[in-house]
Amino acid sequence: MGKGSRLSQGRSYLAIPGPSVMPDAVLSAMHRAAPNIYAGELPDMMPRLMDDLRAVARTQHNAAIYIANGHGAWEAALANVIAPGDRVLLPATGRFGFGWGDMATGLGAQIDLIDFGKRAPIDVAQVSEALLADKSHEIKAVLAVHVDTSTSVRNDIAGLRAALDDAGHPALLMVDCIASLACDVFEMDAWGVDVMVTASQKGLMVPPGLGFVFFSERAQAARSRMTRVSRYWDWGPRADPQIFAQHFGGTAPTHHLYGLRASLDMIHAEGIENVWHRHGVLARAIWAACDVWGQGGPLEMNVADPSHRSHAVTALRLGAPHATRLRDWVEQNLGLTLGIGLGMAEPGDDAWHGFFRLGHMGHVNGHMIMGLLGGIEAGMRALDIPRGTGALEAAAAVISG
Repeated sequence: MGKGSRLSQGRSYLAIPGPSVMPDAVLSAMHRAAPNIYAGELPDMMPRLMDDLRAVARTQHNAAIYIANGHGAWEAALANVIAPGDRVLLPATGRFGFGWGDMATGLGAQIDLIDFGKRAPIDVAQVSEALLADKSHEIKAVLAVHVDTSTSVRNDIAGLRAALDDAGHPALLMVDCIASLACDVFEMDAWGVDVMVTASQKGLMVPPGLGFVFFSERAQAARSRMTRVSRYWDWGPRADPQIFAQHFGGTAPTHHLYGLRASLDMIHAEGIENVWHRHGVLARAIWAACDVWGQGGPLEMNVADPSHRSHAVTALRLGAPHATRLRDWVEQNLGLTLGIGLGMAEPGDDAWHGFFRLGHMGHVNGHMIMGLLGGIEAGMRALDIPRGTGALEAAAAVISG
């Protein structure tokens, strides 16, 4: 065994943009025997759990849980309000916008795509033009990704609501917060969002397997006009269950619920505004280090304007083959796993090896981020990747205030 490989022993650090680092409290809560699913503590804890979920989403409206990943939450949301033949406006800023649009296509919707590329946010003015051009209000929904996990672009959701209101357009505003919830500031009710989807494995710090759909009374009215919604995807019984099993369309995801209870306890003990602040400071520390590295080498943040960057994930460009070399080196030698550059190059294109991402969502703190940056610095040094000097000092200055 080489000298470097011994340094990978110890607790590994999964610095990818989901699944995120899981707190020991979540793992401990899940490490237990299976509970009774008909009576007792598990059914009894659901009312408060649902209230606490709504508090994180910043909504007084409805919440539904699905045993699913984010793709399942996409389909659940669409299945309740979009019928075959309905038109949907899709302003896309990366792979996951296209993914949600493809899900809608699979359900028979007609997609009006506005592609803003991989480095720019949604241009609200262009969305306004599309809405104003739809004189007969054929567009039933606007699908927007708050933070696209592939590109790290963060979009102006309040601006989209203003565009809908200014145009007098009745389309639902549907938002994917899978990467952003409990990381980036999100205000479902204050921003006028009709439907929001998220999942358990990122800011909520629980293993993959739970999808969530939050919906307003406007969205529920749209649901009531649907001629058919499949029994499993129907959000009505899940949001207003008459018996415990209706929360989940059957057997409960027992251990995920215990983990989620622990996660929500942590979030509310810290306070959601403090959670947002922590993510903002740690993101700015990462950006400060990347700015310095980029001054002396090829490293470049995918999103140039800090106001359009996510506080949960940072997408980076390093040039092929350096990104793959760096990811391989830090994982093999330091036990540090960086995210792949998802959707940034076509399959089979060697340019794929020039992209990577950093996940800084959920259960992360200052020393973890400094360790992440130190690992990247060590990797670039070992691989002779050109870079500016002083990156760690720049990050430390942000964290120290």
